[in-house]
Amino acid sequence: MNEFNPNILAFCCNWCSYAGADLAGVNRLQMPPNVNVVRVMCSASVKPEYIFKAVSQGIDGVLVLGCHIGDCHYLTGNHRTAKRIPLAARLLGKVGIDPRRVRLDWVSAAEGEKFQQVVTEFVEDVKKLGPNPMKEVRF
Repeated sequence: MNEFNPNILAFCCNWCSYAGADLAGVNRLQMPPNVNVVRVMCSASVKPEYIFKAVSQGIDGVLVLGCHIGDCHYLTGNHRTAKRIPLAARLLGKVGIDPRRVRLDWVSAAEGEKFQQVVTEFVEDVKKLGPNPMKEVRF
């Protein structure tokens, strides 16, 4: 039997998390290859609709990474994210999708090792959940 390798979508803010991902790559830190990084200007630009669309199209997990609270390039963007993303995860739970398929975390530009750790942990957590049940649904 083949091992389940989840398809993960990671939204990373341009100013911190994306730079953290870059640092992890420059330092050649080992990471799961099944994580697709999408660069966004601010984590607050990740609308819940993007998460719902990704999950509805069969993405196994969505990771949203932003600047640490108080360090947002746009001052309060990550405060909005801190409210918005957990709400989106709870809404997914209401329709039968495990809210653990969505994770929010904070990674700065200097935290390449933390980026690696968060991504690796999230992939392992989603592996335990199994494939997204929406993969079976055909519209």
